[in-house]
Amino acid sequence: MAEEKIRMPASFGGLTRYFDDYKSKIEIKPEYVIFAIIVVILLEVALRFL
Repeated sequence: MAEEKIRMPASFGGLTRYFDDYKSKIEIKPEYVIFAIIVVILLEVALRFL
């Protein structure tokens, strides 16, 4: 007798796309983020030498 093989459904290999249905309520412009990083770096350098 031939054995019946069980076939699993095709999958995406664990990859899921969340960004299609998710919209953040808080949006920050990239310029503000870069400016904040520069300010933190300058503050660190200033505190190290004082």
